[in-house]
Amino acid sequence: MKKIYFLLLLLTIPMFNIVAQEAKFKAVFTLNFIRYIGWPDQSLQGDFVIAVVRNKEVADWIRDQSAGKKFGFQDIIVKEYRSIEEVENSQVIFVSSSVNIRSSSDALIEKARGNKSLIVSESEGATGHGAAINFVVRDGVLKFELHKGNAAWMGLQFSSRLEGMAAAINL
Repeated sequence: MKKIYFLLLLLTIPMFNIVAQEAKFKAVFTLNFIRYIGWPDQSLQGDFVIAVVRNKEVADWIRDQSAGKKFGFQDIIVKEYRSIEEVENSQVIFVSSSVNIRSSSDALIEKARGNKSLIVSESEGATGHGAAINFVVRDGVLKFELHKGNAAWMGLQFSSRLEGMAAAINL
């Protein structure tokens, strides 16, 4: 019986590692995305705030990767939220797959439009509900898709370099 428990434990360890690695990659990608966005002037005032809704692992990785770093002259600040309704004054809103983006899209878009925020998500079909960048897994590989119309609606522009790295671009 002990051998079975040990085998089950060994089988679950790689799963935890895969989830942690995926969170790390999403955090690194998100931090890199901000360099390839044309931001409106109002977004370049004060601190550069990244709001993370219901994904502690991604928030922790972003915090770790951005510690002591700046975006231009702005300090990068990471704030965690339990719901979209709580989000305030942020340049990036990262929405976890645990949030039903379809039913929350009106609140999300309202929050983002008020601050000209970039919406980054990790739910299949999220670009159809306001996300400008969405993480997807294709053939076992983490990729991202862009929605230029959603970005433009927030006053944001993707660089051609970012577009060249995307798995898909929606207009």
